[in-house]
Amino acid sequence: MIRKALSLLLVFFLLLPLPLLAEEEDLLIEEVIETVPAQEAASIFDARGTAQITVSCTGDFTIGDSYGRKKSSIFQKALEKHGGDINFTLANTREIFFSDQLTLVNFEGTLTEVRDIPSAKRENDFLFKINPSFVHVLRDNGIEAVSLENNHIMDFGDTGYEDTKIALREAGVVYSNSTEMGIINVEGIQIAMMSYLCIDRYNKPVGGYNSLFEKVEADIRAIKEKYPILIVSFHWGNELDYAPTENQIKMGHLAVDAGADLVIGHHSHRINPIEQYKGVYICYSLGNFCFSGNSRPSDMSSYIFQTRFRIREGNILDRDFRIIPISISSREDTNDFIPTVESSPTRIDSLLTVLRSNGRKLEYAVTDYPLDWK
Repeated sequence: MIRKALSLLLVFFLLLPLPLLAEEEDLLIEEVIETVPAQEAASIFDARGTAQITVSCTGDFTIGDSYGRKKSSIFQKALEKHGGDINFTLANTREIFFSDQLTLVNFEGTLTEVRDIPSAKRENDFLFKINPSFVHVLRDNGIEAVSLENNHIMDFGDTGYEDTKIALREAGVVYSNSTEMGIINVEGIQIAMMSYLCIDRYNKPVGGYNSLFEKVEADIRAIKEKYPILIVSFHWGNELDYAPTENQIKMGHLAVDAGADLVIGHHSHRINPIEQYKGVYICYSLGNFCFSGNSRPSDMSSYIFQTRFRIREGNILDRDFRIIPISISSREDTNDFIPTVESSPTRIDSLLTVLRSNGRKLEYAVTDYPLDWK
């Protein structure tokens, strides 16, 4: 925990719409500065001045209960079972996140005490929220950043959304959405994060893919030259799909062409294959991670994606990746909301088979899914 926390010197939230970021004088910057003695942290730089940065990414992080038509208190019951200590959720993965420089998850829910449900959401089956005081589960377990573009972040309207962002800021967790960019500074190397919602089945929230194609490209091109590493997250595709749609593929390639250094996807609750397009990894879906939306999902397999960037003088020299197969539960008979590294060779082989099989139609699908670093 100390190694990772001490490597993060500065955290910034950039608060203007992304296309405006090209003009330095237009920026309004809120700074959250963590001053730490650098000598206590292991440096990411070698003797030649080359830095190695490890980034971990997961899929849907949904904690709390459902207040929609399908009301559920399954998470509250689990929380009470663990004496109210929400850190039980990440007991089996926290060491992974403490050993990298950045962990990014899709935070799909709200941190709010709002009770009123927006009229547009009253017929929704699932509406997720948890008390803002539990935001500490993120930094307590090595998660520094979250993407907020998903179909549950507005479950309790604008107030619920603002409450969530306030809680994240106060906890020192960086967030990004379609108008706010998150930045983490690791020993002088800035990692920028952007995120977008573009669900195939529900185009209304973003006005359709066509307008989003233009926005994403413009946003990335406006800021790419300022940051050595740019990660773009998408909440996209269709639920329960094991492979990306044509729109996802087009959007992923477009993001890379515009300058993205890593593309991360989620929403389908299922794992999708990985492409390496023009040297950049595109993870179409990382499935579920810590997921309180179902006490027994039909598929509890998932994986943590890790990539290492080697950087010198602001330029990425090369990158590699590995996956860490997980189950979203430490139990086989039920979902206990504790993501756990998979140990069964049979289940690991099955996961790898799913990824390879569903990548056969992708032009740039990776051919190997290493479980260890090369």
